[in-house]
This record gives sequence, C-alpha cells and structure tokens, in this order.
Amino acid sequence: MNLPLDLDLWMMPAIVALIALLLYFVANSLIKSFLARIKSTIADSGVPFGILLLPLRLLFMIIGITGVVHYVRMPSEIKELVVHALSIASIIGIAWLMLRGFAFVESLIQLRYKDAGRGNIEAKRVATNVSLIRKIMNVLVIILACSAVLMTFDTVRQIGLSILASAGLAGIVMGFAAQRSLQTLIAGIQIAIAQPVRLDDVVVVENETGRVEEITLTYVVVRLWDQRRIIVPITWFIDKPFQNWTRSSTELTGAVILHVGYGLSIDAIRTELERIVTAHPLWDRRVVRLEVTNAAKDDIEIRALMSAANSSDLWTLRCYVREKLIDFMRHLGTESTEDDAGDSGPDEFSLH
Repeated sequence: MNLPLDLDLWMMPAIVALIALLLYFVANSLIKSFLARIKSTIADSGVPFGILLLPLRLLFMIIGITGVVHYVRMPSEIKELVVHALSIASIIGIAWLMLRGFAFVESLIQLRYKDAGRGNIEAKRVATNVSLIRKIMNVLVIILACSAVLMTFDTVRQIGLSILASAGLAGIVMGFAAQRSLQTLIAGIQIAIAQPVRLDDVVVVENETGRVEEITLTYVVVRLWDQRRIIVPITWFIDKPFQNWTRSSTELTGAVILHVGYGLSIDAIRTELERIVTAHPLWDRRVVRLEVTNAAKDDIEIRALMSAANSSDLWTLRCYVREKLIDFMRHLGTESTEDDAGDSGPDEFSLH
C-alpha cells in the first residue's frame, strides 16, 4: 500500500542518477570523440586536448551526485556532511579545471610560435610571458582554492573574523617573515614585464655562457654547452648585471686575437682571412675585417673580426678560422724564412 510513496521517493534520485551517468558518458565519450575529430582536422596539431577531460569528468560526477543527495532521504547530520564534502570537491574540481585550462592555453600559444625558430625575438618574448603568467595564475588559483576550502568550515571562518581584529600587527609580522618570498615573487613579475631575460636567450652568468632553459617564479635554469645546468635565483637577474647576447637580436660579431712577428705580411693575412670567412657557410655576410690593435717590442697584435647569425654558429666559425690561420701563418712564416737568409728560423706567432 506504500508502493506509490516509495516510487515517488526513489523516482527522482533514479532520474538524477541516470542524468549523471549520461553526463559522465558525455564527458568520457562524446567530448572525447568531438575532440578527436578536431584533432583529425588539424594535422599534427599537438594540442593537448586530453588534459581537460579528467577535470570535466570530476565536475560532471559532482553535479550528478549533488542532485542525487538532494532527493535522497538520509539523516540530517550525514546529509550535511556529504554536502560539505561535495562543496569541497567542487572547489577542488573548479581549481583543477582552471589549472588545466591555463596549461591548455599556454600550449596553444606556444604552438602558434613553434616554428618561429631561435632567431625570432617575438616568439621568445611571448613564450616567456605566457609561461610566467601561467605560473603566477596557478599560484593565485591554488591560494584562492585553499582559502575557499577553509572558509567552508565554520570554525575557521570564526577564527578568520577574530584575526581581522589584529590584522595590522599580523600583517607586519607576516611581511617580515615572508619578505624574501615576496621579493622573489615580485622579481618574477618584473621578469615577466621587463623581460631582461627570456626563454632560449644566450646569457653569461658567473663567467659561464649558456642558454636559458627554464624560467620559474623563483629561479632560472641556464643550460651550458657541456649539458650542465646552473640554477640561478630569479632575483639575481634583477640585482646584478649580466650579459644577454640575444636581447634584441641573435646576430653576433666575434674575434680571433693573433700575436705575430714583424716579418709577416699583414696584407697577406688579411687576404687569407677574407678568403676563409667568405667561403664558410656560417658567415652571415655582415662583418669580416682584420685590424692591428697593438704593437709591442717583439710582436704585433692583430684582431680578426667575423660575424654569424647566432652564438653557436659564431663559435664554430671562430674555431674554423683560428685553425686555418694557424696553418696559413705556419706556411707564410716558412716562406718568409726561406726568402731571408739572415733569419735563423720562422717568425713566431700565437693566437687566442
């Protein structure tokens, strides 16, 4: 005789549970297939659509469970506890979705500049900005989520109201305690805005030359030529001077210093330098020049200048030019000795 009442009691929770199950399958199957179609239309897109699926599943499950709990009859204490747990879960789910959303947007923007290459200053500027902004937003979302979870507890809320009465003193104490952390966070924001250093920049730090591999809110990772990494506090790039070889352009001019004897022909060395550099594929056709920079009692200092598109090409070009000039000047010194019977040996030279 209680059958109609029982049907009314369980009909709505069953419908809500069915809807929640359908929503779960929508997040699991329909959205997944929809994203697969989008990925298939963009060949080799590399966009990480999948990182959004798990947070969406969690939120759909929370929505379904909340609907079921609303209609199911249970003791008020248990129902209040379940609702509280669902509130906390929803806050965590929304925060998780926002974190994944920031990562998704960052991936989209970086893919836009993926093929720009190391020489594109605009691409490096955008990549650095997006990376630092995402990390700052992640910190803010986590702080707000933790605060929202704590505020769901009545005890914590009451403690928070009592703390507000002495907020001035607490703020001063916390300011002194977190001075270093706040300084680091502000330095990270300054790096994001002013950008004295960017991702993939070539910098000289502590007399070590390397390429910026990672920028976080607290430190910068510089990869050296031998695969070592220097971990530099981010405040270092605000407080101390450093060299940035790719600040406005990747093009560089380098030098090979030579100390040669007075008997060698400067014109012959200059002609050979121009021949060596112009024939090399790494020369960017901007600078090739030989200059006499000093004259001492025993030798002459000359400087061979050359240019390249980036620091890596310049290093390779300098090594090549140094090697070829050594061979040429050995041959030139031998010829000079053979022509001058009064000399006991070839003219000496050294390179740097």
